[in-house]
Amino acid sequence: MQLFPMTAKGIESRRRGQVLVGPIDLTLDGTGACVVVGPNGAGKTTLLRLLHGTARLSAGQINWACPTDEARHHQGFVFQRPVMLRRTVLQNLIYPLRLRGVPLAQARDRARDWAARVGLADMLDRAAPVLSGGEQQKLALARALISEPKVLFLDEPCAALDGRATREIEEILTHAKSTGTRLILSTHDMGQARRLADQVLFLLGGRIHESGPAETFFNRPETPQARAFLRGDIVE
Repeated sequence: MQLFPMTAKGIESRRRGQVLVGPIDLTLDGTGACVVVGPNGAGKTTLLRLLHGTARLSAGQINWACPTDEARHHQGFVFQRPVMLRRTVLQNLIYPLRLRGVPLAQARDRARDWAARVGLADMLDRAAPVLSGGEQQKLALARALISEPKVLFLDEPCAALDGRATREIEEILTHAKSTGTRLILSTHDMGQARRLADQVLFLLGGRIHESGPAETFFNRPETPQARAFLRGDIVE
């Protein structure tokens, strides 16, 4: 089943008459990590939600290489603040598999395997809401990846984490990318963007101001605004 290419044509998001994002034209293929960067308020989160389908389009259209419902079945989304079910770590991991009809015994085995992969093997019976921020984010990632999505959206996945937790999360994402999961993520951390990105979208004022291969964007940005942003200057 083929999801990509994904094309967005003239997409916009408006609220109370104000344009938050758009108009945007965008085509994405199915490999590597696309990192969305830009100043606060540029529209990074809204763009991810539009592409994933959790925010309503005010204009334009998004087309996948397969029917939209089928495409969304093969996607995952990890929020900046992890959403934890009020259940144990094991039950959080089993839940998405059971929704897809995986038998309980098989779901338990896969849940234990993924808990071990992300360093939560000793916490299976712990209530998810009492985990630390880094542990919750690892659980959220494992819960998203356990269903083997073809594309995973992530909104600032390491925004509130310390260096060790960030490194652990990046290792999980790098492995997911290497096994064929398409990553589309936003981050304010330019170090993280450099480490993970194959492609960069630079948003400014709700529109894509510059895009291209990561190596080109970080080493030879085309516009004064992109150069200023990479220097850490305030860009409006």
